[in-house]
Amino acid sequence: MGDRTDGQDAAETPELPVEILVHILSFLHASDRKEASLVCHSWYHASQDLRFQKNVTFCFPASASSLELVRGLGRKSRCSLVISQLDGFSMSRSLLLEVGLCLGSQLESLALPGSSITEASLLSLLPRLTSLRRLDLRGLDSLFMSGAFLSREEHRQQVLSALSGLEELDLSDLRYLSDLTFTRLTSCTPRLRRLSLAGCHIAFEFDPYRGCPVGAVEDSSALLSLRNLKRLLTEQKSTLVALDLSRTSITPESLRTIAQVQDLVLEELCLHGCKELTDYSVEVLVKHQPRLQKLDVSACTELSSRSVEAIAHNLKSLANLSMSCDWRLTEKGLADLLSLSSLRSLDLSECLHISGSEIVKGLTESNPSRAQLETLSLKSCTYIRDLSVFSLTQLLGNSLSELDLTSCVNVTDLSVCAITTYLQRLVVLRLGWCKQVTDWGLLGMVETSKCDEETVRGEKGPRFTRTFGNMGFFKPPRMPFEERPKLVTQNDLEQFSQQPGASLLALTRLQELDLSACAKLTDSSIKQVVQHPDLHRLSLSMLSEITDASLASVARHCRSLTSLALSHCPGITDRGIAQAAPYLHRLQHLYLSFCGGITDRSLFVLVQHCKRLKTLDISRCRNISPTAMDLLQSQLPFLENIHYKYIGGTDLTFTL
Repeated sequence: MGDRTDGQDAAETPELPVEILVHILSFLHASDRKEASLVCHSWYHASQDLRFQKNVTFCFPASASSLELVRGLGRKSRCSLVISQLDGFSMSRSLLLEVGLCLGSQLESLALPGSSITEASLLSLLPRLTSLRRLDLRGLDSLFMSGAFLSREEHRQQVLSALSGLEELDLSDLRYLSDLTFTRLTSCTPRLRRLSLAGCHIAFEFDPYRGCPVGAVEDSSALLSLRNLKRLLTEQKSTLVALDLSRTSITPESLRTIAQVQDLVLEELCLHGCKELTDYSVEVLVKHQPRLQKLDVSACTELSSRSVEAIAHNLKSLANLSMSCDWRLTEKGLADLLSLSSLRSLDLSECLHISGSEIVKGLTESNPSRAQLETLSLKSCTYIRDLSVFSLTQLLGNSLSELDLTSCVNVTDLSVCAITTYLQRLVVLRLGWCKQVTDWGLLGMVETSKCDEETVRGEKGPRFTRTFGNMGFFKPPRMPFEERPKLVTQNDLEQFSQQPGASLLALTRLQELDLSACAKLTDSSIKQVVQHPDLHRLSLSMLSEITDASLASVARHCRSLTSLALSHCPGITDRGIAQAAPYLHRLQHLYLSFCGGITDRSLFVLVQHCKRLKTLDISRCRNISPTAMDLLQSQLPFLENIHYKYIGGTDLTFTL
């Protein structure tokens, strides 16, 4: 038996049944399952099981090689496509024809971003897509500029037969969408559930002479009118549940007209960047659409806490609310909002007057049906302090999976310790620009007491307030974030390895971590606690104290990384890239701008080990030559975006 060859052993090894392989693969994350599918044919076939093919989207630019890819997809029972850079030339027409022939009955979703196709090309494809559920035509002005799209009755009948089951239609950012074209297209989609008109030019203006919105009497040939939009909502009120009017000039009167459409029951409404809306608009909206589950009124700068109170009192089924960049918001009403048991996601980023006290109050009240937040964004809420974070972590420990505290400049190590102790379900943690966070916070340790620098130096003399400025006879006090970090010693690290306290290692589910511009962080903490096997996105940009040792450690312990940001890290050199790249086979996005220690050698290493790179930023890396850039572009087949301004020691600006 000991003399058998390896070939005999392989021949006698039975293959596992595909059902068992599918069961094993079901425990893996999608990225890990993709890696496993490359091991052998049987594992690949198991990874193609229908349970893994839900919501799978294939993205690729229009090219001759895409034809073979489309033919290969014909073997799948269902799929979704995002095809970019289509134009009116023969290759694009051939590709669309191939999509219709090979995927006509399997294609569920189609998006054509960054394209400029003709009506004839699209009309040759749409009648074949009999299973299409989602169509994305955003920004395709070439289709609508002439106003003749679907002007022929026979074309509308052909498209209607294919798109009668369409549920989602995205017409965002169309400058030439007219009443006639909109009517023709939506007449072919009688069962819409979701419609996006974000960024479209819509005639919402109010006509004071007629006492009605513009377009309420006769058609507007140049622009989509409120009258026509209301007509669609009335006709499809039984199916339509989601509407996106972001970045439009919708007025309070127009929003009231839409909200009061009889028997229209919206579940999702997006009004991001609609700057003319007022508190009265929101009060009318929530009164007439009380079943809203998702509402986005971010960047509606006229809204105040009146809107928060109206939302809290009327939308009892609300699950997702975004009010970011609504600068007039205060704490008022937030306690009532957090008493909504259905609320799962809350975005208050850049609401400058929020301190978190009313959020805590709403979560601590005796009401047992308080919100169970899964996502909370307090980005740039500069009044947020450790006390609020500490309370929130205790109250949301059983539910919160995503927390964004970016630019909360008063957050310190105490908040980090609270997060790692109580929020162990976190998947996403963003602490960028929290400049008071140090190694001690990530390590879960208490910093040893420090001596007063001025006492040590023996400085004497009168003290003055900062308002006098520096007049030459005294030194202004240093801000906390200006102080250099107190270094962690080897004794401190030995204590860390023995203590039971929670460090960043306690967040075992992390998939995204942002520590950018936390300038007090050093190798001491990064090497010890950034060790998350499932981490996909990591930002360590603007950490001037970290070196190649941190990069090498991160690569060894975080091999699932697809995005890594190291911009403005002067301690990162070719040596670190050489040590890290062999472990980063899944890396797709790498940011190295302003890393002066990076040279051509790093690019050669990336070509060898990181063949899946899609985005690379090496701007201001003056030791990289244009010749190396040419090699990089020729050797990395998936490279789509490359930023390399001011490389090679010159002031030339290169673009891909």
